Amino acid sequence: MNITAQNAPTVDHVTAAVIQGALENIAIEMGYKLMRMSYSSIIRESEDFGAGLVDIQGRGLAESAQSTPLQSGPIPGYIRGMQKILSARGESINPGDVIMHNDAYSGASHVPDVGFIVPVFHDGELIAFSATTAHHLDIGALTPGSCGIVDAIDAYAEGLQFKAIKVYDGGAKVIPVWHILRDNIRVSDLVVGDMEAQIAAARIGAERLVELIDRYGKTVFQAACENVMDHAERLMRQAIAALPDGTYAATTYIDGYLDDPDPSHRELPLVVTITISGDEMVVDLTGTAPQIPDKPINMPLHGTVDIAIWLTVRSVLLDTAVHGHIPVNDGLVRPIKIVAPKGCLANPIFPAPTIARFCPGNQLADTVMKALAEVAPSQVSAGIGNLRVIAFTGLQDSEHWVHMEIFEGSYGGRDGKDGMDAVDTLYANTRNNPIEDIESHLPLRVDRYELREDVCGAGQWRGGLGSIREFVYLADGAASIEGEGHKFPPWGFRGGADGGSAGLRLDRVDGKGGELPSKVPHTAVRAGDRFVCVGPAGGGYGDPLLRNPEQVLADVTDGLISIARAAEDYGVVINNDLSLDYEATARRRG
Repeated sequence: MNITAQNAPTVDHVTAAVIQGALENIAIEMGYKLMRMSYSSIIRESEDFGAGLVDIQGRGLAESAQSTPLQSGPIPGYIRGMQKILSARGESINPGDVIMHNDAYSGASHVPDVGFIVPVFHDGELIAFSATTAHHLDIGALTPGSCGIVDAIDAYAEGLQFKAIKVYDGGAKVIPVWHILRDNIRVSDLVVGDMEAQIAAARIGAERLVELIDRYGKTVFQAACENVMDHAERLMRQAIAALPDGTYAATTYIDGYLDDPDPSHRELPLVVTITISGDEMVVDLTGTAPQIPDKPINMPLHGTVDIAIWLTVRSVLLDTAVHGHIPVNDGLVRPIKIVAPKGCLANPIFPAPTIARFCPGNQLADTVMKALAEVAPSQVSAGIGNLRVIAFTGLQDSEHWVHMEIFEGSYGGRDGKDGMDAVDTLYANTRNNPIEDIESHLPLRVDRYELREDVCGAGQWRGGLGSIREFVYLADGAASIEGEGHKFPPWGFRGGADGGSAGLRLDRVDGKGGELPSKVPHTAVRAGDRFVCVGPAGGGYGDPLLRNPEQVLADVTDGLISIARAAEDYGVVINNDLSLDYEATARRRG
């Protein structure tokens, strides 16, 4: 039953808020249950998963707050894509069904992020969907691992495509599908175990949702959903209306493939033009580089681009530190229109590959931030340090092992706050893997893990520091890598300095290694070889000469910057005994 403005029953705001809180708690419970049931560290430790509840119109009702926005945010798009495919086939959705979906051109974020969707029936009527998504260690792609497939030539080289496939049909397990999964996926015990955990978590969400509807009745439940979505829409419209009308633009660049002789494959612009008119916003990506037909850094419009935009706008305009709790549902996105020319990096045409869309999408979010900086300068951060993902792999007794590691970036400074050091940025929000977990299960050793000292964007509020990590192979294996930010450092803002770009080096035991670009296809390594991964540093915010000398001294005392850097970047003179020379500082700053 669809509720419309004409026939919608009313519900008091207290009841609506209680139901909204219950929906959020269901999604959070789904997320925690998935973490605890999962086999692979990418889910249970890094939290690279999503969980959410969606109505039958494909509108998001709630999502798991503890997981990454890039997993939970696309779930409504998964539902809409799944519904469209099933409708075109003439297939129905029945109680007991579980549907698997990962089509990057039908709502999914990219192929390794597989969704499992459980329809929610109440008194025989389809009323909603409970769904989980997760990044899987392998999806049967060109090479082991489900990241770093940076040389995929089309969507078919990226792994198995599941376009609204029923894995349970009316409650009965579709056995041949599970045979296909086990026979075509490396580390299938881990991956299939994670998939079964997703199904169990989604079923828990469906059960809890039915209990909630039983408690309040379908009519009150649906009216409450409309109420809270309308409330979220009002919040976003008010935040947009508080900004001056106008057009605000920004351009940033991604590395692309810096070692590629084809200029169309490297140094690619991302262009964002934001137009504010009253309480509505148009985000236009015209001018963004054309898609690359045979390289997988293209970004799906639905599942990556839209999430990058919505997440950034929401974070800047409705900062929870200022506004308190903000319900995350379909209402937040209604006032925002996205324009992306078909055939550009941000709206590719099938079968252009998309598996390595993660870092470009994060840079797109940063570009939205830069455009908003023109109109909301006190609400943004300076440029963020982007991320890197490495798929570590190998063979032991004819069995693959695969580990996916997400390397931190850093945030730029913001008005009144330094940038956060060594964290996942913007729509990623994943956690790092504990060293103990890595070394307990894999033929890898982490020899070094520390903050990258003396490199950060200088400013009244300095940029965050990156990290340095060294991984040593204890047995022969391989790796593939996707990353960004080797050529273009994070941008400084309001007189702040640019941050520091990222770096990557492979030190081989035979002495033949060296510096690597930000993207490396599947590469063999030998026992004793080590990857040295240098994280980027965020941009500075504000004139460095306005930074409190005591704060500069604290950074020196903490070993974050050197005495020489304090003088050069901030005009602060510090003696060798770590005391401030106030007179020399005043002269130098003057």
